[in-house]
Amino acid sequence: MMRKSFSYRGKSLQELQKLSITELSAIFPTNARRKIRRLGEEEKKFMKKVERSKRPVKTHLRDMLILPLMVGKTIMVHSGKEFVQVIIIEEMIGHSLGEYVFTRNRVAHNAPGIGATRSSASMSVK
Repeated sequence: MMRKSFSYRGKSLQELQKLSITELSAIFPTNARRKIRRLGEEEKKFMKKVERSKRPVKTHLRDMLILPLMVGKTIMVHSGKEFVQVIIIEEMIGHSLGEYVFTRNRVAHNAPGIGATRSSASMSVK
């Protein structure tokens, strides 16, 4: 089975990578367009660091927009406790980094503790 070629709003990845930030903002949806218009110094510095670096780049910028220049790179995004590795693929363009890193772990409860319910009172204590 052949893989379908990637396109974002009718443009291939190579075409997207050639576009400037302002041209990209015209293609992105409204919330991404607003984010691009308000890029601060931290975000601009991070984009330059990602472009130049061959190794994974660590960041706390969970609301940073995933741009075409980041495709194929590995970014370590902070989850609030640790840095989680995210490998950027084409389908992530236009989303934020934080969407791919969970901040809460799933709670998996075991058997109820002693005194937790009426039924556990009759259990023998070992």
